[in-house]
Amino acid sequence: MKEIVQQRKDIAFYVKLFPLAMHQGAKERAQTIECKHSLALLEQSYAGKPLPKPDCPAPEIDKNIALGKSLGINGTPTLILPNGAMVVGLMPQNALIARIDEAAKEMHKAKKPQAALKHS
Repeated sequence: MKEIVQQRKDIAFYVKLFPLAMHQGAKERAQTIECKHSLALLEQSYAGKPLPKPDCPAPEIDKNIALGKSLGINGTPTLILPNGAMVVGLMPQNALIARIDEAAKEMHKAKKPQAALKHS
């Protein structure tokens, strides 16, 4: 994601922490990251480095889990594109950019006003 954002200033990612129950300690790590609002801690977690214990309840994590379940998300990473399409799993950078661009085109096309019909 970092490389894509550096390459394309028109693309942004909004990260919702969605710890999977199968990953021991994932929820606690997510709570720590949320409590500190720390991108550095997120990167440390991705790198498998230990994190401190959370120092707040971080109810946002439970809300993210509920939202993910309601959307049928059961794995990470899962991206939701602007057109609502879901991309599940890792994807090469160029392929992901192509999917994002495709979704943006669909959104732009859907927002274009339709030509007025002439009645005779």
